[in-house]
Amino acid sequence: MAKGKKQDDGIEILEDPNAIVEKANEFFSSKRNKAMVFGIGGVIALLVVGFAGYNYYITNQNQTAQEELFQAQFYFDADSLGLALNGDGNSYGFLEIIEEFPGTKAANLSRFYAGASFLKQGDFDGAIRQLKEFSSDDYLLQGRAYSLIGDAYMEMDDFSNAISYYEQAVDYRENESFTPIYLKKLAIAQEQNGSLTEAAGTYGVIMSDYPNSAQIHDAKKQKARLEALAQ
Repeated sequence: MAKGKKQDDGIEILEDPNAIVEKANEFFSSKRNKAMVFGIGGVIALLVVGFAGYNYYITNQNQTAQEELFQAQFYFDADSLGLALNGDGNSYGFLEIIEEFPGTKAANLSRFYAGASFLKQGDFDGAIRQLKEFSSDDYLLQGRAYSLIGDAYMEMDDFSNAISYYEQAVDYRENESFTPIYLKKLAIAQEQNGSLTEAAGTYGVIMSDYPNSAQIHDAKKQKARLEALAQ
């Protein structure tokens, strides 16, 4: 009978609002329970305030970093790569933006530009390091970053890694403008790696999937050449 009574009390608590209030009052009458509840509430409040403060800080930091990024991009476009990377004494370069404004969109984009700058300067390890740290869901930039990493590995005669990154560029949001270019780079890397049949197949993808691309005529010629060599 005692067991049945306990079960009835549980049902009563669930169904009777007054019973719920009574149980709540019993809970809060304990000093230990009060301290625990207010302690948890305080932690939650601190987390909310901290998150809001961080967002405000990052927003302000990103605005300042974007202003600095404009001048660095100007130097990059002018092919003044030293100034683009390291600044001119008045404005920050890409490397300083990365260091001074971590976590901002401008710092992330600076990694892309820094990687491209290092690649132009022949610092292939530096290019790979910066570009691997870059991450974007942009329609074109992420694929471009993969391609540039592939270019750096090609310059180092590391054809296996070049193939891997060109494949990532090809697979990232395929489009008529850039995917055929990435496929051509992939085919060249495959040929350099000794995979003539695979390279011919990659040129074949350009022919079948991108017949209107600027690479189509060269793709036909190279495919025929590689198929003859592979026989």
